[in-house]
Amino acid sequence: MALTFDDGPMASTAKLLDILAAGKVKATFFLVGQAVEEAPELVRREHADGHELANHSYSHADLGRSSSAKVTSELARTQAAIKRATGVTPTLMRPPYGSTDKQVATITKRMGLAQVLWTVDPLDWQSRNTKSVERKVVGETRPGYIVLMHDIHPSTVAAVPSILKRLAAKGYVFVTVSELYGKPLAPGRKYIER
Repeated sequence: MALTFDDGPMASTAKLLDILAAGKVKATFFLVGQAVEEAPELVRREHADGHELANHSYSHADLGRSSSAKVTSELARTQAAIKRATGVTPTLMRPPYGSTDKQVATITKRMGLAQVLWTVDPLDWQSRNTKSVERKVVGETRPGYIVLMHDIHPSTVAAVPSILKRLAAKGYVFVTVSELYGKPLAPGRKYIER
């Protein structure tokens, strides 16, 4: 199964990276371009720790309701910010709010970005409740699933140690999204689970 974290990096990301390193767990980070520019050292650490870096737009824009020029700009600016910080050019993106359409598919195909959505959403941004996040992730995860969380919320980061322990006890292995599929993902196409 793949753990994914959206909207960072932020201050709470550093603690999450410590937790993941202690558990020898790799995750996929869907990064907001503005946050990358504000905290490039955290993005460099994510990369150095072996995590997968992916695009989550520049300003957390609703891409499915945006013009072609805006979608292109949001994605291109984030690609550039991540490349400047780490030397890496992402091949995955997640549309904020899961908002996508044919135009987004066409643009992401042209830019070489596969669209990665999710199978489990604990609504951590809404509840901000550590126990609720833990209960939903552990209860709803199945083999091949992609879990959506947000490293910008300390309540979510606090849930991760228990999530790792409980899912590992069930036999789960934590991989990046690309490792979950074991092959390059097709640009423009949507992926929800393996």
